[in-house]
Amino acid sequence: MNRIGDGFMSREENELRVTDRRRVYLDDQGGERVNTEAEQPNLKPTYVEELEARTKAAEKQVQEVQSRFDQLRQQLQRETDETRQRLNRSAEERALNERARFIATLLPVMDDLNRAIDAAVSENSPREAILEGIRGIATSFQSALTNAGVEEIQSVGAEFNPELHEAVDTGESDGEMDGKVIEEYSRGFRMGDRLLRPARVKVGRAGSQATGYTDVKTESA
Repeated sequence: MNRIGDGFMSREENELRVTDRRRVYLDDQGGERVNTEAEQPNLKPTYVEELEARTKAAEKQVQEVQSRFDQLRQQLQRETDETRQRLNRSAEERALNERARFIATLLPVMDDLNRAIDAAVSENSPREAILEGIRGIATSFQSALTNAGVEEIQSVGAEFNPELHEAVDTGESDGEMDGKVIEEYSRGFRMGDRLLRPARVKVGRAGSQATGYTDVKTESA
């Protein structure tokens, strides 16, 4: 060691000390290799890293929830469409079955009508037998209408109702039958609250008030 004086530092003490932070590791062949990449310090505070991690986790969760929601919405739409189709098919089947049942009740009426026609053509059939057959046809047809929910509108003796009756004529009557139906020209029918056909009737008017069809229509309008 070369000292010049007590006030001066030695050459070794005056030299700068450098710490080599390069990492030395062995490769596959056992040779030494030096990692010259300097380690970069993490300048982010810990709470910032935690917030970023929480944000990424929340975004991922939102995406998963949105994806699940889209799947459920599509599934609900499919189920709704399938239910609507089933209901439409069921309604069509019920309507078809009701029509089929109604037509089935009319087939015996058609058979009776054909037999009545054959009897009328035959010279050996008595008039009373033909008349009885026609009455049976009318009864069968009336039963078919009743089973289908069709009701006959009561007319003769009832108060004239413009919602149920169609006044075709007026006729002189006593005071008790004034404004009431005294004769029916054709029957009216309804199904529940629905009017199928109004009854065509003649309305009674007391004394000189029976002036004809025009007056009845004017008053009932």
